[in-house]
Amino acid sequence: MAKFGIGVLLCIIVFSCNKTKDPLLKEGVWLAQLEVQDKEMLPFNFNLYKTEGANYTIDVYNAEEVVKIEEIELKNDSIRNKMPVFEGYIEGIFTDTSITGFFVKESLDRVVPFKATFGEKERFRPGNPATSNISGIWETEFSPNTPDSYMAKGIFTQNGSKIKGTFRTTTGDYRYLEGLVIGDSIKLSTFDGAHAFLFTAKITDSTLNGFFYSGNHFKEPFVGNRNEGFELPHEDSLTFLKEGYDKLAFSFPDANGNMVSLDQKRFNNKVVIVQIMGTWCPNCLDETKFLVNYLKENNNTDLEVVALAFEYAKTSDKAFEGINRLKERIGTQYPILLAQYGSSNKGRAQEKLPMLNHILSYPTTIFIDKKSNVRKIHTGFNGPATGEKYILFKKEFDDFVQSLLNE
Repeated sequence: MAKFGIGVLLCIIVFSCNKTKDPLLKEGVWLAQLEVQDKEMLPFNFNLYKTEGANYTIDVYNAEEVVKIEEIELKNDSIRNKMPVFEGYIEGIFTDTSITGFFVKESLDRVVPFKATFGEKERFRPGNPATSNISGIWETEFSPNTPDSYMAKGIFTQNGSKIKGTFRTTTGDYRYLEGLVIGDSIKLSTFDGAHAFLFTAKITDSTLNGFFYSGNHFKEPFVGNRNEGFELPHEDSLTFLKEGYDKLAFSFPDANGNMVSLDQKRFNNKVVIVQIMGTWCPNCLDETKFLVNYLKENNNTDLEVVALAFEYAKTSDKAFEGINRLKERIGTQYPILLAQYGSSNKGRAQEKLPMLNHILSYPTTIFIDKKSNVRKIHTGFNGPATGEKYILFKKEFDDFVQSLLNE
């Protein structure tokens, strides 16, 4: 009995000491790493600091992009960081200088091991000096010589051993990538709260041979060749109305349960932009931010935007939770309708819009004139990470919308 009593007393003392010494996260720069396949680690840096009210905020850095994480819950030595807009979260145990846990996306049943260390400022650890400069344009094929093959345009800038850029595809871009040239190899990564991408490759002056990792659930090879004149197929030529159809038609519910369709009065005799998207999709988020800002700067009562959300959330309630979260965080005023939940499969999405030849990408943007005719369908969205391409897109978008409004 005496031994038992001492044991209990020791447990109480240890527990009490721990309780009075809950760790506080150190403010400053941290290095985070996600464990993908082939024992590869996907790194990114973040700055952790306290804001007004002594709440923690995290700024994640990817080249010129900053992703702000403000929903951070601490309890004893446990931490949970909810991603901005997206449903994913990082959950783990922390000390003042370390975090160990997982990056979780519940609707997709994905769990990626995660760790972070305070004070490490280098995204990738430097190695041998760079033997090549990959600045320029790369004609790139992913999953070459397979039925899943697709083309991309690599756009990179190298300064010393540091590189940044992106891969553009016909369905959008692979975000702000940042990394190093180490000897004859490159490593590039990004983490934006939804996607965790790592690219590794061997290089010569004119070729790239490597692998693309998405989280720990997907891996594919890619090859690249220098080609300053390479261009992808035009985004306006990939998706179109099938023969026998001349209109777009749908009827989907909004967050209040009201069914919304294009034949309603609010859309009559107006230019309508229909955004096919998902709240889980970073390229869709880029486009949503663009559309929100465009409507603010172009307050025209003859212009309407409506979004059709294809969500992988397993219930409609969970899907609308994501939709409402997006609207609140971004300030979206236009309606976002729930077109599908339980899957973001593009084949199933096309069944909901059978007049389209296919849905190749999230987002896909459909432009409808005042007579309800489909005038253009734009596949994908090349966001700010694509630099000059994004600047050109914004001008072309405005020119086309204004021409429709003036008809």
